[in-house]
Amino acid sequence: MLVRFILLFLLTTTTLFAQKDWVETQLKTKKKGLDLALQNKNSPDIALKMLELGTIYNQYGLYANALSYYQDALKQIQTHKKDTLLVQINNAIGKVYHAMHKYEQALPFLQEASTVAKQLKYTKGQALAFSLLGENAEKRGEYKTALDFENKSLAFLNTKTDAIEIAVVHENIGSIYEDLEQFDKAYGYFTKAYQLLKGSQSKQEANVLNNLGDVYRKRGELKRGIPFTNLSLNLAQKLNDNHLLESGHKDLAKAYALLSNYQKAYEHKLLADEYNQKAIANENKNLVNLLQADYKINQKENQIKILQEQNKVSQANQKTLLILAIALLFVMAVVYVYYQKKRKATLKIQNYKQQTLKAELEKKEIEEKNLQRDLELKTAALSRYSLHIAQKNKMLSELSTKLKNSMGRKNELLEVKIKEISNEIDFVLQQENEWEEFTVFFEEIHPDFIKKLSQIATESLSPAELKLGILLRLNLSSKEIAAILRVTPDSVRVARHRFRKKLPIDAKEELITFLLEL
Repeated sequence: MLVRFILLFLLTTTTLFAQKDWVETQLKTKKKGLDLALQNKNSPDIALKMLELGTIYNQYGLYANALSYYQDALKQIQTHKKDTLLVQINNAIGKVYHAMHKYEQALPFLQEASTVAKQLKYTKGQALAFSLLGENAEKRGEYKTALDFENKSLAFLNTKTDAIEIAVVHENIGSIYEDLEQFDKAYGYFTKAYQLLKGSQSKQEANVLNNLGDVYRKRGELKRGIPFTNLSLNLAQKLNDNHLLESGHKDLAKAYALLSNYQKAYEHKLLADEYNQKAIANENKNLVNLLQADYKINQKENQIKILQEQNKVSQANQKTLLILAIALLFVMAVVYVYYQKKRKATLKIQNYKQQTLKAELEKKEIEEKNLQRDLELKTAALSRYSLHIAQKNKMLSELSTKLKNSMGRKNELLEVKIKEISNEIDFVLQQENEWEEFTVFFEEIHPDFIKKLSQIATESLSPAELKLGILLRLNLSSKEIAAILRVTPDSVRVARHRFRKKLPIDAKEELITFLLEL
């Protein structure tokens, strides 16, 4: 194990020194070429060397230095005849501004590159300009414009000789559709890009594989997406690309979290953080190497020491952040477990309460149904009872009348007997006991009706009017009411009219409707 660690350390150290020497050699070579071009006062050659130097700085993230060289290169050829170098420089400036997230500032340079490339019929430059314009539009949220530019870029590329460039454009289009959440279309373009890049063992292939896995995840097809992300990770491991490794593990963490496999999600999150730290460290080392070489060439050793100190502080901060991140994750895990248990207990209590409430509601519903059924039965009985009274009173009245008519006949014994029966019938008809029983029965069904009717009346209601109100509440006809009260239907209509005047009722509203709503 110790031997393996020593070999790995020696290999890493050797690689870093070799890379440092390579950067220094490149800078020396390019700056010598620039010095020679300046001595010869060859403006196109000066612009080309400046473009090459700017590209080196751009690769290592020193965008200000790169931009300075590109702009100086542009000045060298602005007064000369337009050629393909002008297109390349403008495209390069657009790329740097994109890296700096200054998309509005990149736009005029990319438009200039497109215009000049069109004039020169420089198809590769035209294709790159359109692709960069598409990327610019996407970053500014103008997705339709972005798609138009990317499709225009495809029209200038040759399927036989420009496979890599075509794949890049397909990937850009897929990213636009992914931003638009049109994942099926995004998947189609990522697949096209992958078919062109498959087997290339390149960073582009790894990136497209990662995009395919990401699209599957966003479409909810997690188990289909994970293999693509794993393929991307394997290739990124071969390429030793920490950014791709970080991105792949982040996507796997999201996928496993959605699958509720929090253990794996947490493991991949830690790996993503680890590769992020490695990527930052490598970028810092590469940046230091470039600046060291640049300062060495320009004899600025003091600035190198300052940058090294900054790098140490950065590493210390990264370690501190890593420790804090691990502590935070641990606290989050503890809190998560606690709240999961609490949530389960709460859910049990809620379920119990819901079941209890449901049982009470069902009980109340049954009770309400029973009460409604009783009310309907009592209402029907009350109606039958009122009709019975009406029929009885009618029959007794008719019988009394007939008996009185029979009294005219000359039979004194019969006449006395009939008179006794008639007086007895009249006496029965005048009794209030039956009406009092009827009122008690009515109040059992409509307990507040008489009280409400008395309260809303504009004038005091007589007992006869209260009787009339009760009978109207039962929706009885004037004829039926007349029979119960032993008056004529006309008398009932007159009584109704007087009764209505004592109530706060609209002229257009029916009296019975008004009483039914009390």
